[in-house]
Amino acid sequence: MQEIGQDRVVIAFEPDSLGTIDCHARSRRDDRVRLLRYGVDALADLPNATIYIDAGASDWEPAERTAKQLRGVGIAKVRGFMLNATHYDWTRESIAHGLEISRLTGGKHFVINTAENGRGPIHYRLPNGRRGNVWCDPPLRGLGPPPTTNTANRMVDAYLWINRPGYAQSCQHRRIAWYPPRALEYARHATDWESRPKGTRFGYVKNYSLRSLGVRP
Repeated sequence: MQEIGQDRVVIAFEPDSLGTIDCHARSRRDDRVRLLRYGVDALADLPNATIYIDAGASDWEPAERTAKQLRGVGIAKVRGFMLNATHYDWTRESIAHGLEISRLTGGKHFVINTAENGRGPIHYRLPNGRRGNVWCDPPLRGLGPPPTTNTANRMVDAYLWINRPGYAQSCQHRRIAWYPPRALEYARHATDWESRPKGTRFGYVKNYSLRSLGVRP
């Protein structure tokens, strides 16, 4: 905290932290929540820091559960929460989801990551009827709306590129790193779309197969 001191900063706190709590052993989940609460308490003491706590994504956990988790780690002490930090869902979907979370957390403001959602998510139907989501380096994705405070709803403080474009959550390489081909792909397929344009599927008019979009049987 000494490094931040009196500086004016915006902090995106712990992407994916709430949505992955269930990945921990049951005996360690409360410890994880306490650790997150400690982090929020420490950051909230910084005089000029604006803090947004991870709140997953609109195509991940339900708003009610996320709101309960946010209250548990101390959302009341900071500015608000962030959405879509590691996902690709459309900005308008994130706004609707965020407004529901905001309603359940005392009217907290939020920010949305738009670094990779210019072509939207790759959602598909699984054999069991549930929705699948290609979240691990889906192909043919693009940069979304550039960072701005001119958003579609007053409760959204900003669209931000929270993820650094070109960094991959690489299942292939089993590490997070910056890959030039990935960065070029994002730039090549960039849009400023906030929702799915009429007549498109998976972000394109062209009908790509699920296999070409990273869906494996």
